[in-house]
Amino acid sequence: MSSITRTTEKNLMVFTGRAHPDLAEEVAALLGISLVPSSAYEFANSEIYVRFEESVRGSDAFVIQSHTAPVNEWIMEHLIMVDALKRASAKRITVVMPFYGYARQDKKHRGREPISARLIADLFATAGADRLIAVDLHTAQIQGFFDGPVDHLMALPILSDYVREKYGHEDLAIVSPDAGRIKVAEQWSARLNGAPLAFIHKTRDVTRPNESVANRVVGEVAGRICILVDDMIDTGGTIVKAAEALMKDGAAGVVIAATHAILSDPAVDRLKNCPAAEVVVTNTLPISTDRHFDKLTVLSIAPLISRAIREVFEDGSVTSLFDGQA
Repeated sequence: MSSITRTTEKNLMVFTGRAHPDLAEEVAALLGISLVPSSAYEFANSEIYVRFEESVRGSDAFVIQSHTAPVNEWIMEHLIMVDALKRASAKRITVVMPFYGYARQDKKHRGREPISARLIADLFATAGADRLIAVDLHTAQIQGFFDGPVDHLMALPILSDYVREKYGHEDLAIVSPDAGRIKVAEQWSARLNGAPLAFIHKTRDVTRPNESVANRVVGEVAGRICILVDDMIDTGGTIVKAAEALMKDGAAGVVIAATHAILSDPAVDRLKNCPAAEVVVTNTLPISTDRHFDKLTVLSIAPLISRAIREVFEDGSVTSLFDGQA
């Protein structure tokens, strides 16, 4: 009788959808591996087909897809990729979503509304995901929507290190565009030598998406360079109104720092013409050439994602990536 040889060696494999392949390629390069080749296309009726060109049996699979526009299409492709891995006997499937689609629909504001962020988590669980990795979720509670490990990565160290190096010699103030994100502003303050905090008191009509009214600045910003921090810039209306309110209150200047550059129209025009001196973002989402402008600085999130993948693969500590911050 022939003997059966069993191997316990883990096999790291990284996959990407078509939403943001440049980021996935950068992540794979930092890990010292190549992306697994795959075929993906649409049928005539827009249904998506995916097939991996190598065996994935027994692998520790990380499938990267950022939920950029058209969001529904790329989420569906992401789900199909996970299903393909599950049916091809991957040992563990980790979904890497630098930007989590539908994250802003994380609770009910009015009756008869969905909690779409929870639905997204349920869909990936059903598809076969064992673990999620995401960057700067809109609210931390989304981690509880997935019944399994969720690694919530923070771009704060990358963004704040850049700001400290360029603007650290100035008198700074850290500004939240609304009262709900003060905790994030406090983390920024801790990394920028205890810079004072301020926030914009605003109102929002829940029946009108992407619109808000900046009412007044709460905190002392006069004569300071204000670092206006947020998790995302979509149409740019909120962040631009906040920048205008800060300058009206006597700020010496404004720098906008955000993780996710969604940049839906008319964000680019608004940001170009707003009083902010610089707009600093990461590449969690693809930014096409036509949406680049002189004030825009794009920092790479790939080193953070690659380190997180390495820690998960080696059963290390993802928390250690954040200097002890929870």
